[in-house]
Parts: sequence; C-alpha cells; structure tokens
Amino acid sequence: MKPVALGLALVCVLLSSLAQIAMKRGMSPPAGADVGATYLHALGSPMVWLGLVLYGVSAVLWLWVLSRLHVSVAYPLVSLGFVFTLAAGVLWLGEPFSWLRVAGCTLIVLGVSLLAVDA
Repeated sequence: MKPVALGLALVCVLLSSLAQIAMKRGMSPPAGADVGATYLHALGSPMVWLGLVLYGVSAVLWLWVLSRLHVSVAYPLVSLGFVFTLAAGVLWLGEPFSWLRVAGCTLIVLGVSLLAVDA
C-alpha cells in the first residue's frame, strides 16, 4: 500500500504544479489593469478555472495520501513541486533557464531523497 500512496503523492504534486502553470497561462490582464480588473479577468479565464479544478482534485487525493502515509514522509514530497514547476515554466511558458535554479532544485531533490531513505 505504501508504494501506491507514494505514487499518488507524486501525482498530487504534479497536479498542483500543472495547476500553477494553467493559472499562469490564464493570467494575462490588459496592461495597467488594477486589482479589480485583474480578478475579473481571472474569473473569466478557462485556464484559471482549469488550474483551480486541478488544485481541487489534488487536494481531495492528498487527503487519501495523508490517511496512508506519515505526514513527515508525505509533506516533503510537496517540495518536488518546485522541480516540476521550474521545468514546466521553462518548457511551456518560455521562462528563463538558470543553472542556479537547477542547483536549488537539485538540493531540494537531495533533501527529499534523504528524508525518503529515513522513512
């Protein structure tokens, strides 16, 4: 059961990352828009709604994960979202690539690996 829970935890993290990417894609309000106009734009954006749905699905699945894993094992996996989101931002959003960001993500992966070994 533990491998299934770990796999589902990774799916939750991936869904959360995809939610971030979807919401970012959906947020392109007109230049100079104030806060109200930005939120009105968000309410009408299908990509923002997709992101919110992905977050919701991830949260519901996460409840199952928490019922099967120790929180000290499950929660560090959330930090892998930084890695997934960095990669998706570079690949799908055209965000700048930086070796310094890669080094930071590498440290995150090493930290999560150390926690997993101790699990």
